Amino acid sequence: MSKKEIYEQKAEALLEPIVAEHDFELVDVEYVKEGSNFYLRAYIDKPEGITVDDCEVVSRTFSQKLDEEDFIDEAYIMEVSSPGLGRPLKKEKDYKRSMGKELEIRTYRAINKEKEFYGILKEYNESSVTIDCEGTEMTFQKSDIALIRLAFDF
Repeated sequence: MSKKEIYEQKAEALLEPIVAEHDFELVDVEYVKEGSNFYLRAYIDKPEGITVDDCEVVSRTFSQKLDEEDFIDEAYIMEVSSPGLGRPLKKEKDYKRSMGKELEIRTYRAINKEKEFYGILKEYNESSVTIDCEGTEMTFQKSDIALIRLAFDF
């Protein structure tokens, strides 16, 4: 297991009881390097949407827990935010929540000269995703998907 995965796993373990206490959902945790800085990001949500105050409450408690545990070697910036509209689907709970909703799928290689598909999520499992694309069911292997997220119109 990489250092990144260990940090994310430990951070997730610290966050789960904090978000559960406030009836929020922990959507994702990521530890990334951007430029010369490391970031530990936690994405939280709730059905009616996350507010800045919600993020602040989780951030304060999470920061205290991180200071107590002190398992990250590098200096880092910790952020707590909503996952945003264009968040990718990563975990089973993301797919479950998205059943019956319109998705955007981008593939690594073209399929019938297309790399971008939109359709209603019909089925998913560990290895594939099926959408209804204007009356035609299309199944994609997850290994062929570069990006999958909820579609949104502006």
